[in-house]
Amino acid sequence: MAGLFGRPRVPLARTMNDWRPRGRREGPGSAWERRGRRVQQDQQDQRDQRGQSDPQGSPVPHDHWDPQGRQDAYAQRSPQERSLVRTVRTGHGSGPGSGHGTAHGRGYGRPRRNPVRGVRTVAGQVFVLQVGVVLLLVVAAVVALVLQSRYDSEREARNRSMAVAESFASAPGMVSAIRGSDPSAVLQPLAERARKGSRVDFVVVMTPQGIRFTHPNPGRIGKHFMGSIRPAAEGRTVQETFTGTLGLSVRSVVPVKDSHGKVVGLVAAGITIKKVSGAADHQMPLLFGAAAAAMALATAGTALVSRRLRRQTHGLDPAEMTRMYEHHDAVLHSVREGVLIVGGDRRLVLANDEARRLFDLPPDAEGRLVSELGFDPHTAALLVSGRPATDEVHTAGERLLSVSHRPTDRDGGPPGSVATLRDTTELRALSGKVDLARNRLKLLYDAGVSIGTTLDVVRTAQELAEYAVARFADYVSVDLADSVLRGEEPPDGAAGTGAPDADPWAAVAVADGGRTVLRRTALSGIRDDGPLYPLGMLIEFGPSAPQARGFRTGTVTVEPVLSDFTGWQDQDPEHAQRIVDYGIHSMITVPLRARGVVLGVASFMRAEKPEPFEEDDISLAEELVTRAAVSIDNARRYTREHTMAVTLQRSLLPRMLPEQNALDVAYRYLPAESGVGGDWFDVIPLPGARVALVVGDVVGHGLHAAATMGRLRTAVHNFSTLDLPPDEILSHLDDLIARIDRDEGPGGLDGDGGGSEGITGATCLYAIYDPVTRRCTMARAGHPPPALVRPDGSVEFLDLPAGPPLGLGGLPFETSELELPEGSHLVLYTDGLIEKRDRDIDTGLEMLRDALSHPGRAPEDACTAVLDALLPDRPSDDIALIVARTRVLEPGLTADWEVASDPSQVAAVRAAVARKLAEWDLGDVAFTTELILSELITNAIRYATGPIRVRLLCDRSLICEVFDTSSTSPHLRYAGTTDEGGRGLFLVSQFADRWGTRYTSDGKVIWTEQALPLSKSGKPRS
Repeated sequence: MAGLFGRPRVPLARTMNDWRPRGRREGPGSAWERRGRRVQQDQQDQRDQRGQSDPQGSPVPHDHWDPQGRQDAYAQRSPQERSLVRTVRTGHGSGPGSGHGTAHGRGYGRPRRNPVRGVRTVAGQVFVLQVGVVLLLVVAAVVALVLQSRYDSEREARNRSMAVAESFASAPGMVSAIRGSDPSAVLQPLAERARKGSRVDFVVVMTPQGIRFTHPNPGRIGKHFMGSIRPAAEGRTVQETFTGTLGLSVRSVVPVKDSHGKVVGLVAAGITIKKVSGAADHQMPLLFGAAAAAMALATAGTALVSRRLRRQTHGLDPAEMTRMYEHHDAVLHSVREGVLIVGGDRRLVLANDEARRLFDLPPDAEGRLVSELGFDPHTAALLVSGRPATDEVHTAGERLLSVSHRPTDRDGGPPGSVATLRDTTELRALSGKVDLARNRLKLLYDAGVSIGTTLDVVRTAQELAEYAVARFADYVSVDLADSVLRGEEPPDGAAGTGAPDADPWAAVAVADGGRTVLRRTALSGIRDDGPLYPLGMLIEFGPSAPQARGFRTGTVTVEPVLSDFTGWQDQDPEHAQRIVDYGIHSMITVPLRARGVVLGVASFMRAEKPEPFEEDDISLAEELVTRAAVSIDNARRYTREHTMAVTLQRSLLPRMLPEQNALDVAYRYLPAESGVGGDWFDVIPLPGARVALVVGDVVGHGLHAAATMGRLRTAVHNFSTLDLPPDEILSHLDDLIARIDRDEGPGGLDGDGGGSEGITGATCLYAIYDPVTRRCTMARAGHPPPALVRPDGSVEFLDLPAGPPLGLGGLPFETSELELPEGSHLVLYTDGLIEKRDRDIDTGLEMLRDALSHPGRAPEDACTAVLDALLPDRPSDDIALIVARTRVLEPGLTADWEVASDPSQVAAVRAAVARKLAEWDLGDVAFTTELILSELITNAIRYATGPIRVRLLCDRSLICEVFDTSSTSPHLRYAGTTDEGGRGLFLVSQFADRWGTRYTSDGKVIWTEQALPLSKSGKPRS
């Protein structure tokens, strides 16, 4: 056998006298001796032909060959002796000296080839085997081809007959043709055309009783159909194989149904199987050609192998063969790799020393069945399977072996297999540690990627629970202090760095009266019906609970076997028993500690994983929780800062809308999910029953933007108090922002000379609505245009002069004035409503138009509809929205008088005012109103020129307005004792609740407001 192991195939020595196996019988008559003599005789014949024959004619051992001496001895013989020697050596002639006349049937000359004996050689057996295999494959291929061809032919016949029958049965007009007066006349030509086109034997249409309407032979029309039709008459299809006049055939019968599902006729189609067969006939010559080629290749290959085998039996002498066997044994038994050779009969042929040591084989293992040697079943199955294997891991006691297995019957070798073994126990242990460390690092890396994706405490805790359940535990819960959820610091006593030196339970009891209160923030498990505390529950843990110990002392608590009840169940014995009965058997509780502060605890539990938590699991849980705790603490800090920013922002926004009768106002304010912005809105009552609407947006996010928004909102209120027009208010705001930029921007006065974050700008829209005149005056600074929804539902985006954003400076602002119908909606908003990263601003305006174009809706409903249509899933910017429906002050609640510039006219005006107040049932304030108007009209007559107009408004208060053409504003002062005048405005300020001056394009207006008296029922007037 060629190769490293087993007995090698080696060429036979030129002489076989000295090569005798140990233990075999030796002597002149042994088989080995006779074989050696035959070899010597063959060699002598070859030498005779070269002129080197033995002079004595007797065989001489090869190692004592003397060419010159044998030639001399041969020359001394007589011609008759030399002839006899030649006859004996060549094997010719008869008698005792011939090759066919020896005692054993074998001569000493060259034996003739025996064909029967040649078959016993390896070359002959290989030749016969290959020829047999090729013949067997050819026969199997022919049989398979014939069977497959028959099967395919029959299947094709079935499919074709069924397809033709179904297609003809479902043809348009089939039902009407069958029910016609002469079905055969209509259907016969169609059936024949279908038969010829589809190449079937017949297409027959018949009644449900089997009377034919069509047939290839017209003489059979009207006769009964021969075949099974009952299932088809009941609405099913029939397909059968039969032997007809043309041979084995297949026919299919399909029902023809009307629109009500009633069977009105049948269609049968049939075809002979021979028509679709014939593939085997075409493939048979190719198959025989391939078989002949295979036979030729097998014969040629066998001849080559035989020649090579014959050559390989020469070339080595006994000493070389002995030396080869010695080296073979030395190598086989000295390598640190086990070798097992198994024969084709499943018996162990050879096992080297290393294999005996690894498997602890008995001394008599060789020759016994593999199944009797105590191998691991998996290993024994591999050794007798003949299956190739490379570096498969098998066990031998406590060892791990790497087994490679190869069959030996390849390339003409003997049946059996050879297996090589390597002890990889230590390597496997080291590799397992490396794999464990690699998996652990990957687990922690994946945790860093999966946990803390958002700055939300609850979401981060849930990510920890879900991640651990998928890879580490069966159930995970995270319990945090309520203050952590609010973004605050945990309560005192939760910053322990380890267990106390004394009794830890005593320390816990002293710390918090024996109780620790945490909220179940996250919960995840392989099932949803676990008996654990529900999500969101506020849990009071007792001093013996692992959660309380971990929260108070910062130590990890391990309960490897929960059913032992080592104290953890004192929290709630009944609940603990349900947990154990459910199957949860092991738990680790790890405190969530970040930056020296314990935020809560995470509990890992196992139920379906049978093994309890071990030391490696504890360290992994600690590292996992430590990474998650940092993310939770970051989220807590962000929550705290975000809460502070949102609180500041909301404190700067209006908490409730002021009372006024000019507009019905609804609003929505939605901060961005990340950070706070500088959007704001306002509703400011103005003198004369007017109302100002303000919407603004400071560019940027954060506390700085929110603080700037508050300053701008305060400035707007202050400027509104001066009753300035919208364009002047925007100009003042522009100057204010420019001054803030200079003071607080880079290089500004911020205390350290370095400056702080500057304001990049702001936008604002300011509108004033007068319910008496229905006039609305507006101006905007870089802000989106307002939308006007008329009472009929039409939506218009007002084309106001845009104006630059606030803070740029140098450019004026323009005011636009228009008259609004009563009941129309004025919609103001910030750009966060209509702008989106993946949406164009024009698309947002169109969406806003569609959401507003519904007449008759209240402002609250309009706000809801707008947000439902335009609100993004995750707002990246603040959104402010105001929807104001206009009202009109009733004409009966207003009064106007033109007053001539003559002091004598004051009395008439006073009388008219008294009558109007009596008409409004406000006689209680008539005296003070007459006094106020007298002083205001007198001042106007004295200091102003031109016409004077008096207007009285009854709204939530009584409003008196005096219009004149003077631009001089009166000032309140204390009159001296000797002064004759200067007391009028002082009296006005004492009797009126509020008073002031506003300027118009042609003068000014001095106004006062007085509270309305209570009605007769004692309630305030509406």
